[in-house]
Amino acid sequence: MPLKILIAEDSNSDRLILARLVERLGHEVVEAGDGTEAVELFRKTQPDLVLLDALMPRMDGMEAARQMKLLAGERLVPLIFLTSLSGASDLARCLEAGGDDFLVKPYNRVILEAKINAFNRMRALHQALSDQRDQVRQHNQQLLDEQRTARRVFDNVAHTGCLDAPNIRYHASPLSVFNGDVLFAAERPGGGTLVFLGDFTGHGLPAAIGAMPVAEIFYGMAAKGFGATDILTEINRKLRQILPVGMFCCGLMVEADLKHGSLRAWNGGVPDGWLVRATGDRVAIPSRHLPLGVQAADRFSAAMTTLEVKQGDWLVLMTDGFPEASDRDGVCLGEEGVRSVLAGLEPGQEPFEALLAGMQQHTGEPVPADDLTLCCLQMVIADAPEPATGPVPDSALAGPSDWHCVYELRHQSLADFNPLPLLLHICMEVPGLRSRSGEIYTLLSELYNNALEHGVLALSSEWKTSSDGFSQYYRERARRLGNTDGHFIRFTVSHKPHSGGGTLTVICEDSGDGFDFTSSSDTVTGSRVGQNGDYSGRGLEILRRVARSLTVHGRGNRVEIVYDWWFPHVAPRRKCADN
Repeated sequence: MPLKILIAEDSNSDRLILARLVERLGHEVVEAGDGTEAVELFRKTQPDLVLLDALMPRMDGMEAARQMKLLAGERLVPLIFLTSLSGASDLARCLEAGGDDFLVKPYNRVILEAKINAFNRMRALHQALSDQRDQVRQHNQQLLDEQRTARRVFDNVAHTGCLDAPNIRYHASPLSVFNGDVLFAAERPGGGTLVFLGDFTGHGLPAAIGAMPVAEIFYGMAAKGFGATDILTEINRKLRQILPVGMFCCGLMVEADLKHGSLRAWNGGVPDGWLVRATGDRVAIPSRHLPLGVQAADRFSAAMTTLEVKQGDWLVLMTDGFPEASDRDGVCLGEEGVRSVLAGLEPGQEPFEALLAGMQQHTGEPVPADDLTLCCLQMVIADAPEPATGPVPDSALAGPSDWHCVYELRHQSLADFNPLPLLLHICMEVPGLRSRSGEIYTLLSELYNNALEHGVLALSSEWKTSSDGFSQYYRERARRLGNTDGHFIRFTVSHKPHSGGGTLTVICEDSGDGFDFTSSSDTVTGSRVGQNGDYSGRGLEILRRVARSLTVHGRGNRVEIVYDWWFPHVAPRRKCADN
């Protein structure tokens, strides 16, 4: 391949001889008579190789070489000095100025050809490496752009939910989804918090792709009122369907409901979660299940561990990056290190700051690593959201407003199916009720839980007066759900519009023996009346506060609720006595 070669020589005869030799070798020649002209021609013609006399007028070869190297930038342009100098110090100065080799006068055609060919091979190799570097850089930039795009899409689906709530502390890398970690949190419509901590096998876009459907399922189903078991079942089914063999998601799902004093947890492959009680006691939540996406739907178990919780307790969740954080000698913090930090908590000290401090002390690094996720949830009663205000958009005025429906759940379906999301969806077809989904879900769930647990299953909330009794209550609940033949729960729901809003009437009936809630410690929700700061037994109070009227018929297994609502701009003020 012919080259463009710049020859800079102040001697006309020497320049002519050298130019003819180079041309006979098949290369194009550009000639300059001094250093200044040589630099200008270098800028204009962009030669592939330079033959440069060391001693020239106006600008010597040393200075010309330095300027040419600057003009070349990252491009390799071999520079061969033409010189009659023989002193070692003079030759060293030529190399320091940017020269790559020497050609001693008088010129030898064979040596000249060999040097040009050798430097041409070096130049071609440098160009190939530069092209490969540019391709790698371009590919890396493309991957970064794809990750940013994927992150924007992911953030639109996997929003922060309620992770910014004052009772939640967490650390997650900005690119944690590409490291395989995911953390989602959402408030359930009727109260309580759902938290999912996941750790996918693999990194990069495959992990992010797996995280997308998990986020969509989690937030979509949580908003519709589905519980943790339903969400876990659907996540497992979806991941089993889309993930390749060998890829799965370790996960820990938590459903915390301080209103009823319960915490339900499912751990499939994630390091132990911890319930740190306000009293200082600690309860581990170990992994008892296979990761999500491993088992087929008919073999998957969403059975959850139920624990009693009280105001001020903390829940601690973490991915394996936390116990695997190592010091300079490669020694991991380990689960024992986590236990040690939690055991050393002072009264009232938050576990989040203590755990981060313990990890930083162990690793000697001030900033947490990018491949770990830590979340701490404090058990508190969240304030009810303020009702929406302002004018109703035109799109919210469409939808059914005058209707009546009956929905009855029978036999084994009472154990296998949760009707609350379906009933909530029916009610939300009334546009004006959509901003009140939390209150509607509370009404439906309190009625349904009462009918199921205390009507059909005949459970006594007296068991919930102690930690052992609390566990017994839920063990007995699971056992009795295995024998619901001959039982039913029937919802009769109707809606009537009125000027400025409407009225929703809900009747819940069950086939149980009923109970006398007026003379026992059981309320309409069958929970113990709260004493000494306990948060169970609030169902009757909640229903009476939200509804216009509550009527219990017969033996207590037919309860009727009447709920009035108004558009925000015409809503009357509620009585302060109810708050």
